[in-house]
Amino acid sequence: MGTATATLSLCQWPTSSSSSSVRMHVRFSCRTPHLSPYTVDRTLCQINNSGVIACLRANSAEVAMEAAKAAIAGGISVVLQQLVKEHPTMALGVGTVLRIEDAKSAINAGAKFLMSPATVKDIMEMDYVQSGEILYIPGTMTPTEILSACDEGAKIVKIYPVSALGGFQYISALKKAFPHISMVASQGITIDSIGEYILRGASAVVLSDAIFDKDAIAQHDLDKIQKLAHSAALLGNKSVNR
Repeated sequence: MGTATATLSLCQWPTSSSSSSVRMHVRFSCRTPHLSPYTVDRTLCQINNSGVIACLRANSAEVAMEAAKAAIAGGISVVLQQLVKEHPTMALGVGTVLRIEDAKSAINAGAKFLMSPATVKDIMEMDYVQSGEILYIPGTMTPTEILSACDEGAKIVKIYPVSALGGFQYISALKKAFPHISMVASQGITIDSIGEYILRGASAVVLSDAIFDKDAIAQHDLDKIQKLAHSAALLGNKSVNR
């Protein structure tokens, strides 16, 4: 297989007493990682160069690790916290971060970027984010939200839920108004549509079920996940480099 790379984000389930959450099974480290002043620039560069952020959701640590390793084999370059030591050059991200406590735990575990479905003010105002040590990708939907997030310091925003808002045509319309703002398209995106989103102005797309197919996860079909990851990584790289 080729050497194309993409970015992998671990998405956490909403925390509740009746359901498992990512914080329960990723074994967060209690040690604060050494943070380079250039972390944000390197992470942004990796996201922009790959064109794909793969979002992994799983209900057990074992399944998450197996799926993540299959994605790496397919060309995905960023993984779960447990793999930080095994793959120190990869940009690990944690998604659906809604509370500052979860953001701190993710950073302590080695996350290089955080994503939310909305703009969480407490996370945006964290010292790690404001000092440029950790990249925060807030979720936005409207032009007002996009501009507000950037005014508050966001270097890149997530457009969510993009499919419900018009898909790549919505990205195209937004980029006409905000050509200087980097955008990640998220929600309901297929591998086949990666090129169109990037052509219309998205810096990258978030893929979840498109790579981590629910049936493949349930059946532990790691070969399928690897093939999907490889296809997404190749298409993402091709799209950003054309």
